[in-house]
Amino acid sequence: MEEIIRNAAPAAEEPKKIILSGIQPSGIITIGNYIGAVRNWAAMQEEYDCVYCVADLHSITVRQDPATLRRRIYETLAIYMACGLDPEKNVLFVQSMVPAHAQLGWVLDCYTMFGELSRMTQFKDKSKKYEQNINAGLFTYPALMAADILLYQADLVPVGIDQKQHVELARDIANRFNQIYGDTFTIPEPYMPKVGAKIMSLAEPTKKMSKSDENANATVAVMDTKDDIIRKFKRAVTDSGSEVRYGEGKDGVNNLMAIYSAFTGKDMDAIADEFAGKGYGDFKLAVGETVADALAPAREKYEALMKDKAYLESVMKDGAERAAYRARKTLSKVYRKVGFVQPK
Repeated sequence: MEEIIRNAAPAAEEPKKIILSGIQPSGIITIGNYIGAVRNWAAMQEEYDCVYCVADLHSITVRQDPATLRRRIYETLAIYMACGLDPEKNVLFVQSMVPAHAQLGWVLDCYTMFGELSRMTQFKDKSKKYEQNINAGLFTYPALMAADILLYQADLVPVGIDQKQHVELARDIANRFNQIYGDTFTIPEPYMPKVGAKIMSLAEPTKKMSKSDENANATVAVMDTKDDIIRKFKRAVTDSGSEVRYGEGKDGVNNLMAIYSAFTGKDMDAIADEFAGKGYGDFKLAVGETVADALAPAREKYEALMKDKAYLESVMKDGAERAAYRARKTLSKVYRKVGFVQPK
């Protein structure tokens, strides 16, 4: 019996779950993006099969300056790597370099209901903000987002609270397609980070921190200098009190405590104890210095990467080839099932 056990073949290793996410290169990457997304992505690369894109197709639903967009595509990829994403361990690519995204996006447009798209919160918000440019892409981009996810048969999609609705729509589309044509798509699940899922504006702490905010003091970018980071936190809106504690009616302080917690790992009670008897000025300075010091290594690596355009382009090329190989398998299956001809 012992001989049989010794010679038995080892159990097959469980395949890693697939994770897909991306960030638009249409503005700076904020500490909200970092806390809620990029930092968590880096922590996942050993445990999961990770696919991350620079979502440039999504960015043109709003008018972009072409030269600025091109520069930001490089910057976004560089920030991914500066924040710890290894191009050898992850598939890192630029979305527009993989045609299957747009191809599957059109197919899924035809399996997405008008009413579903009209209920998307971000469409409503952006329609108000960009009243002179309510284009079809702004309306249908959730179907493209579903294509991004379903192309890679993603099991999990790391998202903030405001993006969860899009993953739910992707699930609905995948289920609808599978019911019509049989098992085609993996049904994705949203992956919600436990801490720092939603970081608020430093100027208006009832609003989410946004990379498109016109108030430069409202947003802290991952690549801001140490002096800029500290200055912005010193100017952060709090309230008329002076006690550092988490509670109702203290949106500004609550936000600063959430940021401090995300960078130190301390809970709200520990933070309140640390700053007991101290005013908001001391607390704001401590938050600013903590954030700046934590981001310093990423900032240094980013600056080095941005000086090596050839290397960034080699990562783009390799990532696009790896992504396209995987995407083509799903697209070919979909095309065959809907009836398109694909000569061998």
